[in-house]
Amino acid sequence: MNLLAKVFLGAALLLIPLTLVLDRVGGVPQTWLFFLAAGAIVPLAALLVQATEHLAGYTGDTIGGLLNATFGNAPELIIALVALKAGLHDMVKAAIIGAILANMLLGMGLAFFLGGLRRHVQEFNPVASRNYMTMMLLAVISLAIPSTFHNFVTADTLLEEHYLNLAVALVLLLTYFLSLVFMLRTHPDFFTSVEQPAGPGAEAGWSLTRAALTLLAASVLVALMSEILVGAVEETAATLGMSQAFIGIVILAVVGGAAESSAAVVMGVKDRVDLSVSIAIGSSIQMALFVAPVLLLASYAVAPRPLDLVFDRGLLGAILLTVLISAMVAGDGKANWFKGVQLVTVYLILAVMFYFLPGS
Repeated sequence: MNLLAKVFLGAALLLIPLTLVLDRVGGVPQTWLFFLAAGAIVPLAALLVQATEHLAGYTGDTIGGLLNATFGNAPELIIALVALKAGLHDMVKAAIIGAILANMLLGMGLAFFLGGLRRHVQEFNPVASRNYMTMMLLAVISLAIPSTFHNFVTADTLLEEHYLNLAVALVLLLTYFLSLVFMLRTHPDFFTSVEQPAGPGAEAGWSLTRAALTLLAASVLVALMSEILVGAVEETAATLGMSQAFIGIVILAVVGGAAESSAAVVMGVKDRVDLSVSIAIGSSIQMALFVAPVLLLASYAVAPRPLDLVFDRGLLGAILLTVLISAMVAGDGKANWFKGVQLVTVYLILAVMFYFLPGS
């Protein structure tokens, strides 16, 4: 990192205590808090990028991507829990879908585009990519089942719908943990990176402990900023004339997912495409198979009423199209700048649609 970048990072980090103080003082316009919290997440995302890169030098790209996805999804989880406590179930479900769209279309698309500007073709492991995409398709099918069942629910079958949602959540959690066993224990060779860069941890002088603690500390601070951000989002949206759908699917998803999306983009620029794909798609898998079921179970304790996995047809259609275009673009294990354009184009079209969609 050059001197100018270090100065910018240090100055941006000052937004963190400023945001915390203004939030405690009170009387500050919510729009200010929203943009201050969003700005504070940017340098924290940069720290997460650095920590992930150094940590991957010790653990390998598969585990490095998994750790980044796990810590990077902490803001989305915090945002969703705060929204659940406030009874904003529709916003929670929109944020889940929005996080998947942001990672797979915007994050991976920008990684392919910026990385491809300086290279004719970037290669990554196609077997790993196809495995990731299969898991995402499984997630879409699983989320579609409660939504389809909901169309046939009557007053006599409300309890059955409740049990179906619980059953789907538990099966998704089991499937997610089995996927970790598959990736890390029984078939790690399927996820070996095409490129084998020298260990970045040794290159930059970061120890394993420093990289891990930086990742943990930055994730905690991102979660704090995210909690302030979600508290200010409704008033900000009303001030700027945004719909509820746009808030959950685009604004909260992009800001809350800044950490993993930034990491995916930077790794793509550095020609570490396996790590980039692992972060972008791995984070989406974790949102669908782990975060969504956990939120459903947590809603029994923190929300006014239990969350369900019934998604609007528009949201299900958006995520299905996302998985299909991502599978077609990334299935051959080769990336270039125009593939990135294709992914970002789909994201922008969906974002425009949700902007004009009436608030739910």
